[in-house]
Amino acid sequence: MSKIFRLRLVLDLIAFSLLLFGFSYWWLGNLSHEIAGTAFFVLLIAHNTFNRRWYGAIGRQAPDPRGLVNVISTSVLLTAMVALLVTSILISTALSGIFSAYGGFTVRQIHTLAAYWALIAAAIHLGLRWPMLMGLARNLCGIKGQSGLRTALLRIAAAAISLQGIRSSSELALDEKLTMQMSLDWWNFEESVVGFFLHCLAIVGLYATLTYYTMKLVDYARTARRTPMPRQ
Repeated sequence: MSKIFRLRLVLDLIAFSLLLFGFSYWWLGNLSHEIAGTAFFVLLIAHNTFNRRWYGAIGRQAPDPRGLVNVISTSVLLTAMVALLVTSILISTALSGIFSAYGGFTVRQIHTLAAYWALIAAAIHLGLRWPMLMGLARNLCGIKGQSGLRTALLRIAAAAISLQGIRSSSELALDEKLTMQMSLDWWNFEESVVGFFLHCLAIVGLYATLTYYTMKLVDYARTARRTPMPRQ
């Protein structure tokens, strides 16, 4: 693993952590929220700079289901990020004297909507790259060869995280957040801070797992369709 690639992974991890950090507005307070958001967008620019060749190769790649899902999820993620950036500027306390006339309640709702869609799109983005990340983890840990027990334990863990992700979606009223519905169901950070982040991580785990196994099923179906049937 090259030093540049390792740096990219570290920066991506920090950016993802800042995205999660930004959801806890009522725990952070406005100043910390805006600082975290600014740092996040700086890292987002770095991420897209490192991956600029991918954008140029979109039209030249042969169409396949995984590539299509990747393009769609990346487009959703970029759209959500642009919406986050624009609404962040409009509702920023630091810039309120300039844009105060545009930073009303609806803009704040759009900001929340974009943030939660960004979380889902990031989870799908992660699920598409899970085989690569698992390969890196095996190399770092010096794991060689296959293990049925290890595979079974990982699948059990994925199932448990997914079940918790379903529960966490209900706990955080995710359906209301993703449809911009009015909701008074906000997390009480006085009761638990860690619990909120665990719920967010479980939701990410749910959608990453769904993406990973859906793509495995699609790949299996495509392989089976290409395999000629034996003659009777």
